[in-house]
Amino acid sequence: MQINLSNKTALITGATGDLGRVMARTLAGCGANIVLHYNNNETKARELLQEITALGRQAMIVQADVTNEQQMNEMKAKVTAELGHVDIVVANAVIQYQWTSVLEQPIADYVSQFESCVLQSVYLAKAFVPAMIERRAGRMIGINTECAMQNFANQSAYTAGKRGMDGVYRVLAKEAGEHQITVNQVAPGWTISDRDRANGIDENNPYAQSVPLKRRGTDQEIANTVAFLASDLASFITGAYIPVNGGNVMPAI
Repeated sequence: MQINLSNKTALITGATGDLGRVMARTLAGCGANIVLHYNNNETKARELLQEITALGRQAMIVQADVTNEQQMNEMKAKVTAELGHVDIVVANAVIQYQWTSVLEQPIADYVSQFESCVLQSVYLAKAFVPAMIERRAGRMIGINTECAMQNFANQSAYTAGKRGMDGVYRVLAKEAGEHQITVNQVAPGWTISDRDRANGIDENNPYAQSVPLKRRGTDQEIANTVAFLASDLASFITGAYIPVNGGNVMPAI
């Protein structure tokens, strides 16, 4: 049994990031046409565009600030004009910031996490779900984090943003379900990416040793889960928060 996304179009926000690039390649490898969203790194976006088109897929790049509703709507219009409707939306972009204690975290960081986690999810839903409802088909996939369940020190802004995102996705899953649209989240742990491979990977660190599988997950393992949720193999899964972290977080039933 293989994942087949032929004749599907997938939009990935933050496609130039460490996880986004692998998701784009993986979904393209499964047959999907790809919309590569970026905010600042046009050079990487164009490089990735060449990779995707070399696989024989249709692809395009589109720039937008995911915290700006007007820009998100303009992105939707550009995508629709060039590639038609979008079947799969992956909300992967997030604003980076310095983690510190609640007492020291600037208020602006809480605002940026709310905007990039919660509002991005809402803007994407408003832009793309109506056409999915008309077709009675679609996949909304959010990239959350194991941090949303761990509540570690110095992660309050990130945790708050991702928990808010979780609420949006769970409610949307109930609202969109009758239209045969699935809405799910993938929650990576501390994941190995190309940046780690370039700098060397130490699996003897305390985090890796705390994971039941005694290692960190890889960007490809995250992308594989996204591809599964995007496919017909996951047609009866919705409203799920799926940790992909080797058992480091195990949600209770």
